[in-house]
Amino acid sequence: MKDMDKISIIVPVYNVEPYIRKCLDSVINQTYQNLEIICVNDGSTDGSGKICDEYAAKDNRIKVFHKENGGLSSALNVGLENFTGSYLGFVDSDDWVEPDMFDVLYESLKNSEAHISVAGYFKDTDAESVPMSNKERIPDGIINTKNMLLYPLKRDYYMGFCWYLCTKLFLANIVRKSGLSFDNNIKYGMDVLFYATMVLTSKCTGVYVDKPLYHYYQRNSAISKLKSFNVKADILTVYKRIEKLLVDGGYSDISYWARGFYCYHASVIAEMLQSEIRDHLNDYIETNKEFPKKIERMRGLLPH
Repeated sequence: MKDMDKISIIVPVYNVEPYIRKCLDSVINQTYQNLEIICVNDGSTDGSGKICDEYAAKDNRIKVFHKENGGLSSALNVGLENFTGSYLGFVDSDDWVEPDMFDVLYESLKNSEAHISVAGYFKDTDAESVPMSNKERIPDGIINTKNMLLYPLKRDYYMGFCWYLCTKLFLANIVRKSGLSFDNNIKYGMDVLFYATMVLTSKCTGVYVDKPLYHYYQRNSAISKLKSFNVKADILTVYKRIEKLLVDGGYSDISYWARGFYCYHASVIAEMLQSEIRDHLNDYIETNKEFPKKIERMRGLLPH
């Protein structure tokens, strides 16, 4: 094991029995070996928690915390409360990482005076693995605070630089000193809010590794695929809060990018609701036969 700083990696776990072994194997077999791997089992009802315990029995770098189900934010907060490393990373339990990911991120951060190192990533399905590339090149060297916010906001230009915490390595001290935690009221987009708040409140700088190192697996049952209106609506709250953070933090000149993201996610929700209207339109017409203007209005909400 390298005589280097300890890197803590938080792995929130919930009903990922088909995926968790691949995830943990990719983490324990990192070329950077001085790791603390914190698995937080958020009340899984399948065998995920037992698998975590099985791995912990074989590898003393793994710590497992079992808790009642409280959602992803609450699981991540258990990790924040218990990690002890000098650096902090995150890995989702249905994803996996390249063997040298934390070696590369550590070296890039250690050799700079930045607070956060960022890697590229793959989007994976059962059929393919696609590296996300940037349309515009990110210059070498230290990335200032403004660009640490702007690059993920300009997503279509910088697909390889995103909000995801899992593609990043953080100096642990900035996380501890910030006192930040994940908002338990947010079910979708909590990572976006955490990252933006961290960068703004701690004036974080960064360094970018133009190499995909993280595998973001797109499974149909993942929370990002759910069609629950309440879950999806959380992201609107997130981007309104980010807009305010940008304005209050002196970056009002780029706040329109947050409003653009708000508009995009509002359109996603609108599409969901159009589908719901279409599915139940005949029932609405049947119950409103005597009110043709109401029917006309409802039909007007659907694309022609």
